[in-house]
Amino acid sequence: MKTSQKGINLILSFEGFSSKPYLDSAGIATIGYGNTYYPGGKKVMLKDPSISKEKGAELFAAVLPTYEKIVKNKIRIQLTQNQFDALVSHTYNTGGSETLFSLINKKADAKSIRDWFTSRYITAGGKTLKGLIRRRKAEADLFFSK
Repeated sequence: MKTSQKGINLILSFEGFSSKPYLDSAGIATIGYGNTYYPGGKKVMLKDPSISKEKGAELFAAVLPTYEKIVKNKIRIQLTQNQFDALVSHTYNTGGSETLFSLINKKADAKSIRDWFTSRYITAGGKTLKGLIRRRKAEADLFFSK
């Protein structure tokens, strides 16, 4: 399973694009569409040169399979495309959550999964961020959409 265009659009809409390296809200050097490292694993550094939107799109496309693989390796039940996309978005942003993966694998009720999605990973640097609240809600909405 691969992330659909809908899933890619969700990730890109929340990540935005930056040609120059910057420190994200958690203090991690980031470039392009939320990339914290380059293919091959080299971490983004603030002194790195700027990149074009095209290079940012290439970088995103090169690292997205890493997050798809995490979801594929952690989830043991059949997922819909929307569920897969929502989990890849969440994992791209957070690195993944064993608790969330466990809830899904155990086929927890929808309320438990939605509550988990919308109440966790909404802070960065000790602050609750509106953008993360919106992202978690969008991911939950996509996860439960038909």
